Amino acid sequence: MSRLRSKNTKPEVMVRSLLHRLGYRFRKNQKGLPGTPDIVLRKYKTVVFVHGCFWHQHPGCVEASRPKSKKDFWDRKLDGNVARDKKHCATLEKNWKVLRVWECEVEKDPLKVARALD
Repeated sequence: MSRLRSKNTKPEVMVRSLLHRLGYRFRKNQKGLPGTPDIVLRKYKTVVFVHGCFWHQHPGCVEASRPKSKKDFWDRKLDGNVARDKKHCATLEKNWKVLRVWECEVEKDPLKVARALD
């Protein structure tokens, strides 16, 4: 668990690389905003969260299955992550456009973020 990164994950780097190639300029991991969004596009008043399917419990995704051991711990941990995500998104949506990109979607369709910005 200690080797898991919260910043500069592979899906996040892929999305940033794509946006940069398409000419978008952004800030990464902006600490002043709720939830520390992975990508902030100030010009478009948009924030992007690149979520891991397991940690943020992507609905309907195979990767989002919960471990069978330590069930109480994992239920509390993962449900807390989902609740915190909802709270941060609700706060940000008052002034920003919020995009949530899932790890599995980045691998299948990397251009999804670019289409959502248009």
